[in-house]
Amino acid sequence: MSLKLRSAPPWAVLVACCTAQFMVILDVTIVNVALPQMRDALGLSTNGLQWVVNAYTLTFAGFLMLGGRAADLWGRRRIFLIGLVLFTVCSLIGGLAQNGAWLITARAAQGIGGAILAPATLSLLTSRFTDPHERRRALGAWSITSASGAAVGVLVGGILTDLLDWRWVLFVNVPIGAAVVALALLAMAESRPDGAKPRLDVLGALTVTSGLAVLVYGIVGTTSHPWGSAQTLITLAVGAALLTVFAITETRIAANPLVPFSVFKRRSLTVVNAVTLSIGAANFGTYYFLSLYLQQVQKYSPLQAGLDFLPVGLSAFTGALIGTRLVVRLGVRNQLILGTAVAASGLIWIAATVAPGQSYLGNLLIPLILFGGGIGLSFTPMAMGATQGVPPDQAGLASGLINATRQVGGAIGLAAMATAASSVTSRHTASAGIPRALTDGYALAFLIAGLGLVAGMLLAFALPSASGQKHGTERAQAAPDTRKAVSARARR
Repeated sequence: MSLKLRSAPPWAVLVACCTAQFMVILDVTIVNVALPQMRDALGLSTNGLQWVVNAYTLTFAGFLMLGGRAADLWGRRRIFLIGLVLFTVCSLIGGLAQNGAWLITARAAQGIGGAILAPATLSLLTSRFTDPHERRRALGAWSITSASGAAVGVLVGGILTDLLDWRWVLFVNVPIGAAVVALALLAMAESRPDGAKPRLDVLGALTVTSGLAVLVYGIVGTTSHPWGSAQTLITLAVGAALLTVFAITETRIAANPLVPFSVFKRRSLTVVNAVTLSIGAANFGTYYFLSLYLQQVQKYSPLQAGLDFLPVGLSAFTGALIGTRLVVRLGVRNQLILGTAVAASGLIWIAATVAPGQSYLGNLLIPLILFGGGIGLSFTPMAMGATQGVPPDQAGLASGLINATRQVGGAIGLAAMATAASSVTSRHTASAGIPRALTDGYALAFLIAGLGLVAGMLLAFALPSASGQKHGTERAQAAPDTRKAVSARARR
C-alpha cells in the first residue's frame, strides 16, 4: 500500500513529534511531587490521590492500540492533531479543577488524548524518515525526549509547585501544546493510505480497549484490594476474557483486523515489546517510590525533591544521546542488554543501601546516574527494534504496541511494587518506626524493579544478533532491486 506524503521540512516534523512525545511522558510523573498539595487543596482521600495518577495511566494504556491503528487508517497528521488538541484542552480543564472528581475525570480524558497522540509521533517519524541513517537520527531524538521526560517531569513539577501552584503542573501543557498545534498545521505533511479508507475493526477496538482498561484497573486496584480478593480476581478475569475475545476477533472474524497477529511473527518486535514491559515497570516504580522516599522519609520540599531527580534526567538524556550513535556499532540486541544491565545495577544498589537520613550525594547520586544512563541507552534500540521491518501501513500499530507495552508494564509493576512495599511497611512499623518501615518497603520496591530489568536483559538475548540484523536489512534493501531486474528481463 503506497502512501501520499507531501513534502514537509524534516526539522518541523521532528520538533513537533519530539515535543508532543515529551509532553505525554512528562505528564506521567509531573503530578507526583504535587500530590500532597492537590490533597490539601481539593480534600482528596488517600485512594482519591492515587487515582490522580492512575486515571491517566489507565486510559493511556487502554486506548493506545486504538490510537495507533487510527493513525494508520485515517492519516497520521490528522490523528496527531486530534490527540494533541484533546491533551492540551484537558490539561487546562484539569488545572481549573475545583474538586477531586473534576481533576480525576480531566486526567482520564487527558490520558485518552495522550494515547491518541503518542503512537502518531513515532509513526510520523518512521514514515517521514525512510533513509536508514536519517531514521536512526530521528528515532534517536525521539528516544532522548522519551528517556528524559519522566525525570524532567518530577523536576518541573517540583519547581512549579514550590514557586507557583500545583495547578501549573497541568497549565504548563497549554502554551506548549498550542505552539505544537500551530507548527503541525503550518509545516507537517499528511501521511495516509491511497484509495478507499479501510473500515476500522470496531469489535476489535472495543474489546482490546476495554480489556486493557479493565485489566489495568484491576492491577492498580491491588493497592487497596489484595491480589486474592474477590474484587481483584473478578476484575482481572473480566479483563482476560475481553482480551480473549479480542484475540478471537483478530484471528477469526475481522476482515481488516485492528492488530494483525502476523505482526508478532517478527521476532524483533515481539521480543522488544517483552523487554519494554520491564523498562516500563522500572521507570514507573522508581520515580513513584523515589519521590515518596525523598518527601516522606527525608522530608524534602517539592522543589528539593524535584532537583534531586535532575541527575536521572541528565544521565538518561546523555545515555540516549550516546545510544543513538552506539547502536550502529553494538546493534539493537547488544545495546538493549547493556542498557538494562546498567539500569538494573543502579536499582539493586539503591535497594541494598537506602536508609533514613542518608546523604543523597554519598548514597543515591551514583546509582541514580546508572539507572538513568541505562534507561537512556535502551530507548533508541527499543524504538528501532519495535519498528524494524514493519511495513509503512503498520507503523502506527507498531508504535502503539511499544507505547502500550510500556504503560501496561508500568501499571503492572507499580501495582506489584506498591502491594509488596505496603505489606513490608505494615509489618515493620511497630518494631522499627515509621521512617524505617517506609524505607524498608521502598527498598523492596526498588529491588523488584531491578530484578525486573534483569529479566528484561535476559529476554534481550533472544533478539537477532547485530550481524543478523545487518543481513536482514541488506536483504530487504536488495528485494526491490531484484524485483526491478526481473521485471526488466520480462519486458525484454
